[in-house]
Amino acid sequence: MKARQTIKKKHTVGRILHYAAPYRKSLVFAMIFAILYVVLSLTAPVLIGYAIDHAVDKGKVDFEAVLQFLMMTGVTVLACGVFQWLMGLFVNTVSYFTIRDIRSELFRKFNSVPLKEIDSRAHGDLISRMINDTENIGDGLLQGIAQLFSGVVMILCTLVFMVVLNVYIAIVVVIITPLSMFVAAFITRLSQKQFRKQSETQGAISAYIEEYIGQQKLVKAFGQEEASQERFEAINERLRVCGQKSQFYSSLANPSTRFVNGLVTTAVCITGSLSVINGGLTVGQIAAFITYANQYTKPFNEVTGVIPQLQSAMAGADRVFEFLDAPDQLPEPEQPAVLTDVKGQIDIDNISFSYTPEKPLIESFALHVRAGSRIAIVGPTGCGKTTFINLLMRFYEVTGGEIRVDGVPVKQMKRDELRSLFGMVLQESWLYHASVRDNIAYGKPEASLEEVRAAAKKAYIDRFIMRLPQGYDTILSEEGSNLSQGQRQLMCIARVMLCDPPMLILDEATSSIDTRTERKIQDAFQSMMQGRTSFIVAHRLSTIQNADVILVMKDGHIIEQGNHSELMKKQGFYHKLYNSQFASSTKH
Repeated sequence: MKARQTIKKKHTVGRILHYAAPYRKSLVFAMIFAILYVVLSLTAPVLIGYAIDHAVDKGKVDFEAVLQFLMMTGVTVLACGVFQWLMGLFVNTVSYFTIRDIRSELFRKFNSVPLKEIDSRAHGDLISRMINDTENIGDGLLQGIAQLFSGVVMILCTLVFMVVLNVYIAIVVVIITPLSMFVAAFITRLSQKQFRKQSETQGAISAYIEEYIGQQKLVKAFGQEEASQERFEAINERLRVCGQKSQFYSSLANPSTRFVNGLVTTAVCITGSLSVINGGLTVGQIAAFITYANQYTKPFNEVTGVIPQLQSAMAGADRVFEFLDAPDQLPEPEQPAVLTDVKGQIDIDNISFSYTPEKPLIESFALHVRAGSRIAIVGPTGCGKTTFINLLMRFYEVTGGEIRVDGVPVKQMKRDELRSLFGMVLQESWLYHASVRDNIAYGKPEASLEEVRAAAKKAYIDRFIMRLPQGYDTILSEEGSNLSQGQRQLMCIARVMLCDPPMLILDEATSSIDTRTERKIQDAFQSMMQGRTSFIVAHRLSTIQNADVILVMKDGHIIEQGNHSELMKKQGFYHKLYNSQFASSTKH
């Protein structure tokens, strides 16, 4: 198990370094400046030691030499500070560019994975991976690696300087110091598990907050504020516990290693004093040696000091790479088929699909749709209506069978090409933070204002838009929250009307519109559907009586098929659905 975890850590670090590889020049400069910084920082104690040696004898102080060495020390310290600043500058350059690239690839991954990878994860957790976990990588691992390099250089150079001064005292320092590393390694094992839990809980709390804010009206409508607060407090408490434990364990590292370093300083002072008495060292040299002993142990302290960041970074990197390693959607065909004159004939040949292998949803689903037909799909909740639409658009891939458009299998077409053939109006309207014009022209950015207005007029939204402060240039708030649900849906309808696709999918497209406007929209849809293959998912059966074919679905199967009159005569499942709706409306 430990060996597997070690291999995983090395693999994670290797992947991060792979992202940093394009910025290797900046990394090299950072290392060069780190070496210069270390060398100069080690030169300063020597100069100070010489100054002490020229001032230690009573009545024999060489003020000129002392002043000279102090001036040299000042220049050295100044240059040391400049090189340290340059080292940090180049390290930050590598860090920020690397994190930018990781975030870009993570965002590209959102567009390349199958939709089920997004649907099966909490959206707030995905946001947390994109923001928090990548930030942890930059703040922790990359900074830690740079600090580790400068620390190793400091240790090696300091060791050389100490050996030159006195090999015996250097051996004492080398023997005692590694104790701090053993202490740090032990504490690291304790804190690693807690940092992983902390990162996961941060994702959970982000997901919950995103969900709560997005559905706040619903929470208030059902009086669930206290229950929501309790659930939040529970997750928040979990985050506090694992965060406190991880910080507690990791915080033990620094004082523990400082204790060991105190032992090193004590040993140097004792052995160095004896050496001074015996004439092996001067007072200035022992002063320099004490400084070197502190500088030798300092990197050990720094490494243990960044252990919390390193652990948090490793946990974040694991979560980021876990999503990046998710399988991509099926690759596009090398020589994709292109439909030039789309008729709109759809053939569905015994398709099967299930969200989970143990629970089949659609089995042996077969259907032939003539070009220009209006196909209504009805049935109880969970029967597979929306799933069928998802398969038709290749948001999900069928597990068996085949779907063809004008005789061409959809898997032989590019997804963008296939989806451009359909105009979708969903029950859930989506708008983004941009102008009204940009929102309507989302699927056709090059459309002129006249084209946008023409589509808006067809959707009966033009007059409302013209009453807005800046008309079509009015900026909508996030998700169009400054509009009513019905207005948002009318804009989504106008968006599809602008694209003028050869086929339509209407999934409860008028569910949020008042009855009077709905009749106008239905008239617009009737005009728009002329000659176009159209799929209409409906719960209100009164809106699909004019459909050419009504598919009645239940448990992933078509149990009845025909037009409204034919299905009513059969007095089957559709007859019961229809009568139940009108019976309830009559009562009301």
